Amino acid sequence: MPPGRPDSGAYPAPSIPPGGEDPDAVGRGEEALRRFHEEEDLDRVYDFRMLRGLWPHLRPHRHFLYGSSALLVVMALLGLGRPLVMRAALERFQQPDGAAMLTQFGLLLGALIVVEQALSFPQLYWLQIAGARAMADLRRQVFTFLHTRSMAFFDRTPLGRLVTRVTNDVDAIAEMFAMGALNAIGDLIRLVAIVAIMLSLDWKMSLFAFVAVPPVAVAVNWTRKRMRVAYREVRTKTARMSAFLNEQVSGIEVVQAYAREQQSERDFDEINYAYRGANTRAVVLDASLDAAIEMVGSVCIAAVLWYAGARTVSPDITFGTLFAFIAYLEMFFMPVRHLSARYTAVQSALAGAERVFQLMSSTDQDAEVRGDAAGDAVSLPEDWPSPDASAFAFNGVTFGYRPGMPVVHDIHLEARRGETMALVGPTGSGKTTLASLLLRLYDVADGDGQVDVLGRDVSKIPRNDLRSQFAVVPQDVFLFPGTVASNIAARDAEPDVERVRATLERIGALDLFEGREQGLDAPVVERGTNFSAGERQLIAFARALYRNPPLLLLDEPTANIDSDTETRLQRAMDVALEGRTALVIAHRLSTVRHADRVVVMHQGRIVEQGSHDELLELDGVYARLHRLQVAQQAIEERMDELVEPSSA
Repeated sequence: MPPGRPDSGAYPAPSIPPGGEDPDAVGRGEEALRRFHEEEDLDRVYDFRMLRGLWPHLRPHRHFLYGSSALLVVMALLGLGRPLVMRAALERFQQPDGAAMLTQFGLLLGALIVVEQALSFPQLYWLQIAGARAMADLRRQVFTFLHTRSMAFFDRTPLGRLVTRVTNDVDAIAEMFAMGALNAIGDLIRLVAIVAIMLSLDWKMSLFAFVAVPPVAVAVNWTRKRMRVAYREVRTKTARMSAFLNEQVSGIEVVQAYAREQQSERDFDEINYAYRGANTRAVVLDASLDAAIEMVGSVCIAAVLWYAGARTVSPDITFGTLFAFIAYLEMFFMPVRHLSARYTAVQSALAGAERVFQLMSSTDQDAEVRGDAAGDAVSLPEDWPSPDASAFAFNGVTFGYRPGMPVVHDIHLEARRGETMALVGPTGSGKTTLASLLLRLYDVADGDGQVDVLGRDVSKIPRNDLRSQFAVVPQDVFLFPGTVASNIAARDAEPDVERVRATLERIGALDLFEGREQGLDAPVVERGTNFSAGERQLIAFARALYRNPPLLLLDEPTANIDSDTETRLQRAMDVALEGRTALVIAHRLSTVRHADRVVVMHQGRIVEQGSHDELLELDGVYARLHRLQVAQQAIEERMDELVEPSSA
């Protein structure tokens, strides 16, 4: 990790507004990123206006929403008609010819039920289809957004939280559709219609029954507030658990090497028990609300029966009316329960939407969208790349990963076309930082110098176009799950197998990979752990040659490998350097012996530069490093000589 760079769990450093951007917009973005990193405010009431941010994703699928809403209204009306049919049947049954009419009323009631249930499938299906497609679009947008961020953004953003935003928070929004939250509209329609029907049946008995509404409203409101806090706490604990698991699995080698299993298990238990406690509180509140509403509803029905019994002498209450009234009274409490549950789902969705939109409104202190974000004004210059310009140049560049903590100081460096330039120096001297600036993984702040590639300031070149001019061979090669061929042809959806074979043959590695079972179709597991470090490096060299760019970045390409593999890699490097401009970050000075120029860095500054022989003659920092490595190599060779006879 370069010095001064914050680790992935750090909170964002104070922002330096990049030049050319609206300072107010940058301030708003940084405030959103600050809130994104803070613990969730469990007492916050989310604004329903947040749903407007979801509309652009729902709009392409609005015909499903409109159809679902129309069916919802029809279903609500059909459901409300059933007690009226029963009332008419009971009242007609009391008449002389009433028994003969029961069959017709039965068929009518059955038809209402069948039609209502038949409509429930397309209604819920269309609603969930709209939600699922909209959430797929939102996930894609968030994923694309993350691809456009600079490395500074990821340096100060915990990985677990990013994963939670793309999965758990979007899932919370999707849950709103899965639970049929749109059906809350139907519940409201039912409530209003039930109240109107009950008043029309018997307004006195209705007023008596509605005495139970205030206690129910108080219970619902009291429980709802606490459920909102409880469910948000559950989501916070879920995010914390996700981040912890990601951290532990990523660092499992260190955990096992330092025998930290028991400590990790204790830490997990603490998080897990906290999650269990939060989930238990939410479940208890949910169950309590259901029980309270059920109890109040039962008491209310009993009270209405008592009241109706006291009025039996009144001719305005018939048996059919009383039956219908009680049926509507039972139906009255069902939407109340549904609304409470759906309100929780909507609050959860709003909370997830807010966190997702906060993430997507955050800005990098690196002016990360100046070159390639959608809608950006910067476009690819017509005269780029310039045929007469130098390959790349650093003009007075000072840069640090945190404000006020520069890692490189006033760098002036220019590489000619076709030149192989090597950067050497101790760990932390700024070598990898310069390579990162060439690729615009980080941006230099205005006033701190300029980085040019092929004749243009890199901040004026869209990132994708800039990086298409480079191939990178890193020290720690990352391989994606797939095959050997698909990893070499990294940017091609369908690898050109013959081109892959020719590339491997050029670097003398075709026999190595074709000799494996399944050859170039040999599977690559996650991170390529089923290949040795040397094999992964060879795949990285082949990947660079397959891409065939004019500029090449090699970051410690032969570090930490055995001598036999180094011979293969040295051949691969020689082939890769043919006809290209290369920047080689070297640990073993033997790999830069034939470089056109060697640049020696120390504490973020260039202290020497020249050819290998010139620097040895200078007898400075490079010469001392060279002597140390020669002595170390001699010791290793002597150790090998001592070990070999004893082994025999």
